[in-house]
Formats: sequence, C-alpha cells, structure tokens
Amino acid sequence: MVSTRVGYIGGRLENPTYKDVCTDRTRHAEAIEVEYDSAVVAYDDLLSVFWDIHDPTTVNRQGPDVGSQYRSVIFYHSPGQKAAALASKERLQATDRYRQQKIITEIVPATAFYPAEDYHQRYFEKRGMASCRICGTA
Repeated sequence: MVSTRVGYIGGRLENPTYKDVCTDRTRHAEAIEVEYDSAVVAYDDLLSVFWDIHDPTTVNRQGPDVGSQYRSVIFYHSPGQKAAALASKERLQATDRYRQQKIITEIVPATAFYPAEDYHQRYFEKRGMASCRICGTA
C-alpha cells in the first residue's frame, strides 16, 4: 500500500502556504510525502520511479516550473534510506542516461513536512490530467 500527499518540506517557515513557498524565500521544496509498506513496495522501487519521472540534472526547475521550490531533492528518514538514495544516484550517474550531465539531486535529512492546501491535493486528477506515477495522482 502506498499513500501520498503533496506539500512543502526543507524550509525555514512553519506552516507555509503555496503563496509563501512561491516567494522563493522560504527554502521549502514542493514535494510528495510517500507512506508505504516496505513489505509491499521496496524503497529502491520508489527511488527508481523518482529518477524516472523528473529531470535530476536541472537546477531549480522541473518542466515549465522554475524556482528553488522545484529543486531535485530526496528527503530521507533513516541512515538506510540515505545509503540507498546515494547508491541509486551513483548508479544512475554511471549509466549512459546522464553520462554527459551531472545529477544535482540533493539527498538531505527530512524535516517537518507541511501538507499543501486542499486545492493542491490530487491536483492532476481534479483537472482531468495524467496522474503521477508515484502517487497515482498529485
């Protein structure tokens, strides 16, 4: 089982809003919090999806979205997750996929996660768009 919600993490302001985060001053990243049962879904499988669904070589940008809140970052909750994330990043960097580009994804300890406003939850689904591969929708 996997459950997700979108929100903000890694910044300096408690209980930030989307408007706060978009100022590019809070240092929060827009993120998906993934809760999963490791007996059903392996952390390495989640990492594989993470690497597949975005460009880990662009600084502060994902698709048309620009700003530090769109940086590529993995927030880990344990030494095991940190080690797995670092190893997966190193493996990916060694492949032909990104041999000419440096993967700039940050791998940092998780801090407080603040859920985004209701209108951001299941954003794609509410607009009849394709869903996120990690969360089903975001």
